Amino acid sequence: MNVVLIGGIILGVTVLFIIIIIGFRYTPKRLSKDKFTLKWKELQTYCKDKSTWKDAIVKADSLLDSALKKRKYKGKRMGERMVSAQRVFTNNDAVWFAHNLCKKVVNDPEIRIKENDVKSALVGYRQALRDVGALPNGESKET
Repeated sequence: MNVVLIGGIILGVTVLFIIIIIGFRYTPKRLSKDKFTLKWKELQTYCKDKSTWKDAIVKADSLLDSALKKRKYKGKRMGERMVSAQRVFTNNDAVWFAHNLCKKVVNDPEIRIKENDVKSALVGYRQALRDVGALPNGESKET
């Protein structure tokens, strides 16, 4: 065989290999719905007691952030990733309300939050998790 032909084949295979590697690196990962569903159910246990509502909000925010990272939405902080994902969210305002409530809870541990605000935030987080594919779609009786 000709040396040029062998060199061309090696170069072509190398380029193809690099393209495949880059493709896998930037392709969003599938999310384990079972894992996220289990974490969501664990999070719901914090809703039973008023003293742990803040923990539920913080954990829900963290769960959504984890899903956004795994789906490879761009951004250094959660807010930036949420902006990247905003076209995916069916209720963008609810997700932002929830995230802003979380920031308030984290920055002021003494803040008092209303039950309706907690419910609205968790509903927003749940829908956002469904929108990015972390939770299965479907109606649930639980918040």
